[in-house]
Amino acid sequence: MRIGIVGTDNSHVDQIVRHLNVDGGGGDARVVALSGGHGRRNDTLAATGGIAEIVDEPTGLLGLVDAVVVADRDGARHRDQAMPFLAEGLPVFVDKPLAHTVADARALIDAARAHDAPLTSSSALRWLPGTDALVARSAQEGNPRLVVVTGPADPAGDHGGIFFYGIHAVDIALRLASGEIADVRTDATGATVVASFTAGDTRVVVNFVRPGRTEQIPFHAMAFTRESMAQQTLVPGADYCVPGLEAFLEMARTGRPPIGYGDLLRPIEVLESVAAALGGGPAGDR
Repeated sequence: MRIGIVGTDNSHVDQIVRHLNVDGGGGDARVVALSGGHGRRNDTLAATGGIAEIVDEPTGLLGLVDAVVVADRDGARHRDQAMPFLAEGLPVFVDKPLAHTVADARALIDAARAHDAPLTSSSALRWLPGTDALVARSAQEGNPRLVVVTGPADPAGDHGGIFFYGIHAVDIALRLASGEIADVRTDATGATVVASFTAGDTRVVVNFVRPGRTEQIPFHAMAFTRESMAQQTLVPGADYCVPGLEAFLEMARTGRPPIGYGDLLRPIEVLESVAAALGGGPAGDR
């Protein structure tokens, strides 16, 4: 399987190239072409992974690849970058976040459906063993009544503000809480942004903590029922992107997305509302 990558400045690309091209993971999948990023960065990746093709525009990958990873760090670009591949029926993994607006996310999903092109997107932290363990413990006690997730995110940061890191905490929270999103409220202080909302019958609170100068707080999640509480500190390992990558490769081989399309929309619904409350939104993103 020939994999193309759009947007190479993301550190996740290093893990993808190492896993597939250096370590020989992913079965027969290999990265064969790159687009975007900077020349020196692309040259280093190409040398590391034995990648022969570097093209200027994403559409230059068409005909060279069987599946695509859109890894650009700015989610506002993802719709334009992914659309040409979905239109050709290729499997596409959009690294977090899927988009910066619900309208863009819906357009990507509509294109995937129209062209029978499997599509997925997620935070890499969604697939951590610790996240899986917390979801399993929570499921044993029944649907949680309250979910609280805390993690770093900078509303004024590069690559889309709250979307860039905020997607991690929101995606974790929504693995624990199913159902439609409603009543999103955002409260901000000097150090934190707090988003609270309902997902189905579950109340969800996500604490985004602005990173410190030298360190950032760890990701932490709690799920409460009436009788119990399960919690987990979530620590990404050196290859934390690999489980999500393997889920994408399985999708590319079977045509079955690992995450339902409704669940791709839910974190974008939350983050778009938070960004708007903070004074961002579609106009600011673009």
